[in-house]
Amino acid sequence: MDYKLVIFDWDGTVMDTVPKIVNTINLVADQYGFSRESEEKTKSIIGLSLEHALATLFPAQAKRSAELAAAYKTIYRDVDRTPTELFNGVEQVIKQLSENNIKLAVATGKSRQGLDRLLNESGLAHYFVCTRTADEAQSKPSPDMIQQILTELDVAPQETVMIGDTTIDMDMASQAGVAAIGVTFGVANATELQAFSPVHIVDEFDQLLTCLL
Repeated sequence: MDYKLVIFDWDGTVMDTVPKIVNTINLVADQYGFSRESEEKTKSIIGLSLEHALATLFPAQAKRSAELAAAYKTIYRDVDRTPTELFNGVEQVIKQLSENNIKLAVATGKSRQGLDRLLNESGLAHYFVCTRTADEAQSKPSPDMIQQILTELDVAPQETVMIGDTTIDMDMASQAGVAAIGVTFGVANATELQAFSPVHIVDEFDQLLTCLL
């Protein structure tokens, strides 16, 4: 399939941020004096908008989700020192896709401020023609982010593929009527991703070129 548009998730797909996210959530729990959840359960909410994620993970604290989200942002930015880097091969793959006139976009549960900071720090900002964050659309797995991107870029669902590391990404793609490719180096494993019938599952970022070109 010759795709005209490739939409990437960010956390756990483009950038190895999952350990930092998990540690930051743990530090929020510590700060407020409630029990940390398991790593597996904490990972399972990655991809949701932040307040929704925290309310889902800590339902007894749901009424304080905005307060917890504000604390999370401060800890993520100023306190936690877990390193975050692009996965191997990301820039080369994205550059090659762009040179092949494929439109590139991002659909992420990050905030606009958070995504813009990482786009600039990574040097990838100029490759993406459209981005949507949790500030601007309904939380995944709602198809809203993808639908907004398709409308803005005037691309049909059948010409589009969503790439992500979570079942939330796969579900969003399915609801939007676009193909999906799962990656196994973020949150979900191949078996979990396969439940949503992606067109491909890859174990290394550079394997995406075989699927897309």
